[in-house]
This record gives sequence, C-alpha cells and structure tokens, in this order.
Amino acid sequence: MGVFDELRARGMIAQCTDEDKLRELLNGDKPVAFYIGFDPTADSLHVGHFVAVMLLAHLQRAGHKPIALFGGGTGMIGDPSGKTDMRKMLTREDIDHNIECFRKQMSRLVDFSDGKALIVNNADWLCGLNYIDFLREVGVHFSVNRMLAAECYKQRLERGLSFFELNYMIMQSYDFLVLQRKYGCIMELGGDDQWSNIIGGVELNRRMDGKESYGMTVKLLLTSDGRKMGKTEGGAVWLDPQKTSPYDFYQYWRNVDDADVINCLKMLTFLPVEEIELHAQKTGGELNAVKELLAFEVTKLIHGEEEAFKAQAAAKALFAGGADDANVPSTVLGEEELTDGAINILDLLVRTGLAPSKAEARRLVQQGGIRTDGEQVTDISYTVKRESLADGVLLKKGKKAFHRATL
Repeated sequence: MGVFDELRARGMIAQCTDEDKLRELLNGDKPVAFYIGFDPTADSLHVGHFVAVMLLAHLQRAGHKPIALFGGGTGMIGDPSGKTDMRKMLTREDIDHNIECFRKQMSRLVDFSDGKALIVNNADWLCGLNYIDFLREVGVHFSVNRMLAAECYKQRLERGLSFFELNYMIMQSYDFLVLQRKYGCIMELGGDDQWSNIIGGVELNRRMDGKESYGMTVKLLLTSDGRKMGKTEGGAVWLDPQKTSPYDFYQYWRNVDDADVINCLKMLTFLPVEEIELHAQKTGGELNAVKELLAFEVTKLIHGEEEAFKAQAAAKALFAGGADDANVPSTVLGEEELTDGAINILDLLVRTGLAPSKAEARRLVQQGGIRTDGEQVTDISYTVKRESLADGVLLKKGKKAFHRATL
C-alpha cells in the first residue's frame, strides 16, 4: 500500500487539490519536498498539533522530504483561523524560545539529521520585506472579496477582523512561494482549517512562477460528536512533560470515549491498519484493553518507552492495586504554604492542579468528588495536616484523576 492510500485508510486526509496527481506523487519512488507550518504561539506543541507531526513522520518514512516551517514571522501576527478574538502578540524572544521547544519535541518523530528533514523559519524572509514592493509583487494577486469569503475570515467579520490579521493569508501563501523557489517544495499540508490559506499558496505559485503545486489537508482530531480533542478541565493536553505529565498524558488517552479509540489508533500511532481493524470489531469491556494499547503507544511516541511503562504501571497500581504507584504525578509543598501546620483542601486542590480555581475546588468537594487516601471529603473547611503530608497524601478527583501531595 502506498503512503497516500495508507493515509486514506487511516482516515487522515480531508481535502486535496488534485487527488489523482497527489496519489501518483506520494505513492511514487521520487522524493517529494513538502511542508507543514507551525506557528510558535506557545512553548510546547499540544494534542492539536499531533496529527500534523504524524503526517510529517508518515511521509518521511515513505521516502519524502519534510520541511517543518516555523512561523517566526507569521507568529508575530497570528492566524485568525478558528479564533473569535485576535491572538496575543508575542515578542521575537518568545517566538525564538518557542521554536526551539517545538524542534525538540518534533525530533522524537521526525529525523532532522543529515538533511533528511529541514527546519526553516519564515522570519528569515518575512521580517525584512519592503512593504510597497511586497504589495506590488505579491498583494496584487489576491482578491479581497475572495479572501473575505474564506472560512478562516468569515467567522471573524462579525466580531471585527483587523487589517493586521487580513495579511495572514498573503504571508502564508508567500511562504509556499519562497519554499518552492528555494527548496523545490511542491506541496503544502496542514489541518483542515488551513484549506483557504493553502489554496492561496497553490494559486500564487501558479500566477507568479507558472509552477504546478499541490495542497492537502488532514482531518482535525475530533471526538465522535464533533468536539476538538486535547482539552481537559485543567486546559490543553501538552506534549511537554512539564505541562502535562506522562501519567496524565497516558490517562487522557486511556479514558477516551469508546467511539473515538479506533480513530485515535489510526491517526496517532504507527500500528498497521490491518491490526487496528481487528480491534474495531471489539465492543464493551473488550475495548478497555484497546484503550490501554492506545495510551501506551501514544505515550511511547511522545515521552519514550520508559515513561510509557511507568505511566502504565502507575495506572494499574491505582486502578487494579497491583504495582508501585510512585509514578503518579506529585506536588511537593513548602512549609510556608501551611497555616498552623495544615493546608485547606481547597487550596491543596488548586495547588496540585486538580482544580483550576477555588470555586471549582469548592464545587468538587461539595459534590463528593474528592477523596484523600481513600476517604471522601465533603467539608470545604477540611485540612490536610503536616504529618499526613510528610508521608504523602494521595488525592483522587472523580474516578480517574490521581495526584500525590507531599511536604
């Protein structure tokens, strides 16, 4: 099976500009240079980026040449796609730091050694542009009427779309032109919310250089009821272990809905499609083992096999009572955080990240959703004493979230 057909079988492909030509190029023996852009708006990739990184890896494994474009220039504007408000503007120092974090995380899945894949930063060509020259040479090829009809801008028109953001599509399209000229890149890939921007680049290559180029989008990682995956009560699920621990990362995938587990196996692992299809026949309690497989494989890809085994062991210890629970996420408190030798349960829940605010912590306690060392806590004035913290207190939120607090 060629890589295009495998991506189809995995349900990853959403739209393409010329399916027959793309199948011929990607299934063929000649390496194709392609790129995916990542705007460095945070210091870590998150689950929303995961499918795009997997796409880079799949195509590299098939012999093609990935170009990971980091938006040091476009990141200073921010893509309005999927946003109801303008993004926070970042400094160049923030962007450079975020790019380095992205590079390290992506290197787990993509081989950047010996030119096998390239890393480029569009600040190298965008930040030095002459505005008038750019408008005359590039801007003239874009119709504002067509741009405003694009989905990425439509939803912003009601709330107000700044001229600053309107430039984003032109800049992303120009990226494709530069990469085509500099590296022979003939294909841009991205999430399905990038379709309008990708089409802009394909058309700009044709109008300015008469070059045929192609675009393809991958499906966004959604639940079966259409919600974006990768969100929890505590916020986004990050690939950085300092932001989302390997245990919490493992637990996120272990707890996906039954209806989503097969789709996640196809899009987020390298397990053969034929093997995944066998798991698709399973129902009910049989799916628990499939979810454990998903959680282990995904955690192994992002955090390494050792951390995956640790997370698996911790989960079994807590849910089956079978192993050492030392790998459960933990927080070490300072003596200064105690009042009269104890800490209030609400403060402790916020401090450990089990609740985003004291209001949410109060709700959890009052509704009986919190246990300390197996005992349910329903009194919001309950305190955990120094002596207990010295030995380590195991907090449990609901049925699946655990955290150890120590002093």
